[in-house]
Amino acid sequence: MSANATDKGKWAEEIAGNFLEKKSYNLLFRNWRAERGDIDIIALDGDCLVFIEVKAGFSRKFGPPELRITQAKKRQLYKLASIFIAGADISKIEHQSYRFDVVVVDGHQNKYDIRHYKNAFYL
Repeated sequence: MSANATDKGKWAEEIAGNFLEKKSYNLLFRNWRAERGDIDIIALDGDCLVFIEVKAGFSRKFGPPELRITQAKKRQLYKLASIFIAGADISKIEHQSYRFDVVVVDGHQNKYDIRHYKNAFYL
């Protein structure tokens, strides 16, 4: 990924984080890393622990950003979430359930749309 794409991705993650905080999500981690990759945002939505994938869309050349979340990416996120749950001291995090959300930031800094998909996928 080019430095420009990395900067755009970080920008989209910042926009998504601000959006979620305005919706009363409690952001616990941003860019949580494990050996197999990272989870963009881990947050609490009430008593639900949410693993959030952020996708940025800057061009329709390859279709909407939502279509870039492949089955392989979903499996990777599930594995990462499992590593987080197994290794993190989640006893201090009051939650009753888990889910995977997707936040799409589509556009550019001057004009963009945000789409939030709760329970975006199941495995």
